[in-house]
Amino acid sequence: MRLILLGPPGSGKGTQAQRLVARYGIVQLSTGEMLRAAVAAQTPVGIKAQHIMAAGGLVPDEIVVGIISDRLDQPDAAKGFILDGFPRTVPQAEALDELLKKKRIKLDAVIELRVNESALLQRVETRVAEMRARGEDVRADDTPEVLTNRLASYRSQTEPLIHYYSERRKLLTVDGMMTIEAVTLEIDRILSAIGAVEEAKAAKKAGAKRTAKVARKAGQAKTARKTAKKRAKPAAGKAAKKAAKGAKTAKKAVLGSRKASKGAKKSARKALAGSRARAAGKTRKTAKKVTKKRAKA
Repeated sequence: MRLILLGPPGSGKGTQAQRLVARYGIVQLSTGEMLRAAVAAQTPVGIKAQHIMAAGGLVPDEIVVGIISDRLDQPDAAKGFILDGFPRTVPQAEALDELLKKKRIKLDAVIELRVNESALLQRVETRVAEMRARGEDVRADDTPEVLTNRLASYRSQTEPLIHYYSERRKLLTVDGMMTIEAVTLEIDRILSAIGAVEEAKAAKKAGAKRTAKVARKAGQAKTARKTAKKRAKPAAGKAAKKAAKGAKTAKKAVLGSRKASKGAKKSARKALAGSRARAAGKTRKTAKKVTKKRAKA
């Protein structure tokens, strides 16, 4: 499901975009968020945009289209997307058509949320009056005066897109003055009529299957690691016991060797002492004989 959502300020585009994202698993592509992300990531296009914005200039259409192109190449956009905040002018729409053609991506529909401007202004005036009565702060850009200016800007810039997409039979119009739930149901109905819902559900199901497959593989890998760890523990234990036993035997051998060496030294000392004693005895005996002979003489 690949959509563009058009509508003046206060028509509920943001709410309906979030509902479409949640229901069909598509991604919401906001040009503002994409610009900030590209600048933060320091992509080639993001660096160009950063220099222009730092100088206080407006980012040219070709750079915005380049950022959209990079975003469409990301895996999550393959399931479908809804463009928010782009295109705003006919030249932007033409540039987008060229980009989608190069990428062989088919735009399913352009949904226009049509509203009654007088009723919309009345709604804002009522909300602002209620907020002031409760003592709440009213944002500077959330007043009937500001909304009037924004509506005028929408009519001059964006309304020509209605004619552009109508000529290409991509435009689907929904009454944006209905309740939020009623608008959601009507969007579902017209998307079902053109076959976009079934395609989106199939893509979401395929994505879920891929996710489940990846999860299963991850689970199998985890189980294999656990099994290997369990098998490694007894082997490691046996090896450790064997090593300990070997060390014990070696220790005994060393102790035995030391004991034998000690015994040999002791025996040698005894033998030496005995030899000396015998030699001394002989010497005394000889001396005694000599003394006796001298005495007789």
